[in-house]
Amino acid sequence: MSEAASARSRLTADRAALLNGIGPLEPMLRTWLPAQRWFAGKGRAIGTLRAVSAAELLPPGSVPGLLHLLLDVDGDCYQLLLGIRPSLPPALAHTLIGQAEEGPYAGRAVYEGLGDPRLAALLLERLRSPGALGPLRFERDPQAPVPAGLTPRPLSGEQTNSSLIYGDSYILKVFRRVGPGVNPDLELPRALAAAGCGRVPAPVAWYEAQLPGSEPLTLGVLQPYLRGSDDGWQLALRRLGAGEDFTAEAHALGRATAEVHSALAAALPTVALGPEQTARLAAGMTARLAATAREVAALRPYEAGLRGAFDALAASRGAGVPAQRIHGDLHLGQTLRTLDGSWSLIDFEGEPARPLADRRRPEPAVRDIAGILRSFDYAARSHRPFAPAWADACRAAFCEGYARTTGRDPREDLVLLRAYETDKAVYEARYESRHRPDWLHVPMAAIRRLSEPQRPAHRVPPTPPAPGSVSPRSQPRQKPPRRPLA
Repeated sequence: MSEAASARSRLTADRAALLNGIGPLEPMLRTWLPAQRWFAGKGRAIGTLRAVSAAELLPPGSVPGLLHLLLDVDGDCYQLLLGIRPSLPPALAHTLIGQAEEGPYAGRAVYEGLGDPRLAALLLERLRSPGALGPLRFERDPQAPVPAGLTPRPLSGEQTNSSLIYGDSYILKVFRRVGPGVNPDLELPRALAAAGCGRVPAPVAWYEAQLPGSEPLTLGVLQPYLRGSDDGWQLALRRLGAGEDFTAEAHALGRATAEVHSALAAALPTVALGPEQTARLAAGMTARLAATAREVAALRPYEAGLRGAFDALAASRGAGVPAQRIHGDLHLGQTLRTLDGSWSLIDFEGEPARPLADRRRPEPAVRDIAGILRSFDYAARSHRPFAPAWADACRAAFCEGYARTTGRDPREDLVLLRAYETDKAVYEARYESRHRPDWLHVPMAAIRRLSEPQRPAHRVPPTPPAPGSVSPRSQPRQKPPRRPLA
């Protein structure tokens, strides 16, 4: 056997050994993982750590090397792309994970591969050329060719995933915490593109893992990068800071959101939640309230008043609450105003902390509306002095814009709207208490308001759909506000 063949044989055996406990990489990964922003297990020691998949994306012995790992960390599956070099150049020093002392990478530096432009460029080349590599499958829309040689750069500020921008033309989202089944951030934009909805960038390439006895796991999605677009959250803050009106933008965003909901309802199955399902929905909200009250002391004086919103939902026993596929984590930070002044929605992954199966279930569209409305409130309360009139005007404009497309104002569904707004505010209180105590006052202001007895609702006049618009097949009901919690 030649020396090269012998080396390849040893590497193959050592990679197989990785699947039995990570081997020599385990100590460094146990230290490195809890420090990553996207790692969900912060604050507790790692127990189980084992590889469920290992694949070299370059021939053995390549410098640099690129090792793709799927790790089981205490029951959660994480995706890692590890670079391997004899030594790291100074420009990559910040990506170092550790120095391997034994095994196939003995004496070599192991580092975060997405931080290496050469390896990031390789990932794009894999996406440009569909095919299989071990358990990995690379796919591309044949109608959307991707040019070669685009310069990669990481997108900063992310918390739950990692993204790379290529040549200011495309953005690749690499999912860190993954599970069996199609990720909604691939599934829903593809469905919207097929339906002709231009409000969401259409995926041009993606990759997944096929593991024995499991549905494919979506690992990454490449989409057009909307260069020069304004992040909705930052745009709102700038307008607030300048003392400028934002209602025209809020109205347009309401119409864009309604268009996406209408397209999703037409393209994918819808259901009607009957009395039993509605009661279970209310029971889940009540349970989350009780759990949060145990954790967040400031919430406890308002628990009984807040529970009234969920009791009202359970008692409504309506003829059926329409449910459909939705964004699932919509707030101003998930919206972009493009250079032509139109709005796009992005990041259809849903709340990453929820199981993937839950994120793929139909839900009332009011949940998305509640996210945007709470986001206006967050923006207003981040401003000094607090600008309640600004938030109220934006909330009204958004609902009116939504109604211009669907013919139904979200504020007409008061019981459902109030329940979802309350549930969102409770979620926010728990999040802020855990991660940003200085922000706890924002959801607490909403909680105090929502805990008060409900006054009779002011009747919102029906708004006819805009000319040429299409009402959704089973348009769900809707509810109030929130801001980017990410």
